[in-house]
Amino acid sequence: MNELIPIKFPRNITLTIKREDLLHPHISGNKFRKLKYNILEAQQQNATQLLTFGGAYSNHIAATAAAGKKYGIKTIGVIRGEELKGKIDNNPTLRFAQSCGMEFHFVTRTAYRDKTSPEFINTFTTIFGDFYLVPEGGTNALAVKGCEEILTETDAEFTHIACAVGTGGTISGIINTAQLHQQVLGFPALKNAGLSADIAKFAQQDNWALIEDYHFGGYAKVNAELIGFINDFLDTTGIPLDPVYTGKMVFGVIDLINKNYFPDNAAILLIHTGGLQGISGMNKELCRKKLPQIKIQNT
Repeated sequence: MNELIPIKFPRNITLTIKREDLLHPHISGNKFRKLKYNILEAQQQNATQLLTFGGAYSNHIAATAAAGKKYGIKTIGVIRGEELKGKIDNNPTLRFAQSCGMEFHFVTRTAYRDKTSPEFINTFTTIFGDFYLVPEGGTNALAVKGCEEILTETDAEFTHIACAVGTGGTISGIINTAQLHQQVLGFPALKNAGLSADIAKFAQQDNWALIEDYHFGGYAKVNAELIGFINDFLDTTGIPLDPVYTGKMVFGVIDLINKNYFPDNAAILLIHTGGLQGISGMNKELCRKKLPQIKIQNT
């Protein structure tokens, strides 16, 4: 569902947001797209277990657990940080994933860095038996195939497509189905020098660019300015944004409008990739740091 943002911008520029976050209450946004064909493939392989990786407040972990429950596949989450093992009840993301039946295996942050190595992955076969593997963040060829379905024919009217970027799967799918007249802009949520190369592995067109000035210091890093922006945006539009991905992207696009980055009459489509489940966990961290809380809905 596309919603025109009710804010007047200069030079006849318009902003519209595609509400991918509304696709499913728990398997929302790009995670719905990324998991769609992976779940189908797991079913075709008669897999009874799906194993994947994620951190404390991972959208991917929450969505994978929900998808496993929905489609009757056991899920295993390899979680970064052994210290989280005894803190599941205090972590809304892990608590939700566990309620969906996900089994956890906690590893040290050092060990987690080997998550893509065959040797590391094979250790889990010894522990759990055979499983269908989905990488961290869900990005693989099947995930990109799912994300190619984000844009539809009705989106051809837009001149620019903007989305947040994590592992690069979502933007790759969008690039592949964007029209030739459209420019796709990715807003990385983290510092990653190899991100362009990761996207290039899947992207079939060159009508894209990364805007790397709005990660606010790195993955899951926020400040009072970003929190204030997200809360003001909710008050103005009724649309909630998450602080790790979409909030940074929307902040960046509006800042670029004000800096005259876009041409006159630009019609910009923002992709809302979900991630709202992580707000509760982020608010716990913000409380600890004595920073303002992120509003979840209008009050």
